Amino acid sequence: MKNTALTHIHESLGAKMVPFAGYNMPVQYEGVNAEHEIVRNGVGVFDVSHMGEFLLSGENALALIQKVTSNDASVLEIGRAQYSCLPNNDGGIVDDLIVYRIKENQYLLVVNASNIDKDWNWISSHNDVGAEMKNISEDYSLLAIQGPKAVEAMQSLTSVDLSAIKYYHFEVADFAGIEHVIISATGYTGSGGFEIYCKNTEVEQIWNKVFEAGKAFGIKPVGLAARDTLRLEMGFCLYGNDINDTTSPLEAGLGWITKFTKDFTNSENLKKQKEAGVTKKLVGFELTERGIPRHDYEIVDADVNNIGIVTSGTMAPSLGKGIGLGYVKAEFAVVDSEIFIQIRNNKIAAKVVKLPFYKK
Repeated sequence: MKNTALTHIHESLGAKMVPFAGYNMPVQYEGVNAEHEIVRNGVGVFDVSHMGEFLLSGENALALIQKVTSNDASVLEIGRAQYSCLPNNDGGIVDDLIVYRIKENQYLLVVNASNIDKDWNWISSHNDVGAEMKNISEDYSLLAIQGPKAVEAMQSLTSVDLSAIKYYHFEVADFAGIEHVIISATGYTGSGGFEIYCKNTEVEQIWNKVFEAGKAFGIKPVGLAARDTLRLEMGFCLYGNDINDTTSPLEAGLGWITKFTKDFTNSENLKKQKEAGVTKKLVGFELTERGIPRHDYEIVDADVNNIGIVTSGTMAPSLGKGIGLGYVKAEFAVVDSEIFIQIRNNKIAAKVVKLPFYKK
């Protein structure tokens, strides 16, 4: 089991630690609902240093990214980031990721912790253009400072105007006494804030200064359990749950990151799928009766015929009701469609809703 550079701090704070993607990670400190609330209304800090980072450089770096990702990275200017995915050859998704354009011919790819080796091997196998690739995952840490008070609480730590960093933009700047830190606004919670990419040797200093600066704003550490409830309230996909090697980006509602203005892995087949129309779709749903939907619960129609499966579900702390994501047959994917979630021997009524569930 790997540790992050901050594991000893999480343990000293009494965090409940769990194995996640090969890392010893804090799942919660004082409780999911309290931590969720902190991020929705104040400011909280996640250690997400388990995420993977690849640096792609050279004059053909973009050509390789264009070949393996579904989105069009050619539109990225320096200081911009883009959500994308790595399609496989069978219509599914190797992983979802964020692409950052750092310099003229340098890009940072941020991938899911559980897929670091898989993604590295996949991208390497397509690198017949001589792009320079470096896996820097083991050397870098990542903090997500999230919540409506994040900008105000952290402004004293940097010379950059944090409020000027727009969503999916970033700056390479000084932060908490460290130079050349990536400060990025690509949050996964829907409550604003930003992420800090730094070296493992720098992260403890940054963590301590972040908590010092945030003290007056009620800053708290937050675990992975609340990260999951926060992202689910926004309807954001989680790899391994809502998207995987068998789900296509079009079925997952990720048509907006699937650009057919270029050729990429399996683009021809995905184009045909778009033209023919998908047979199943990922939808958001709210329970209209009491209950909590969970991963892999069956979704049925009024006559208890199977029409799909729940991929993510929870009791939403901000909404006080059961919500979930799941794949259903295309005819049941229309907003306000009545569906039922099979919870043990009961079919619990639900309706398809427009995402996100949580609206500020």
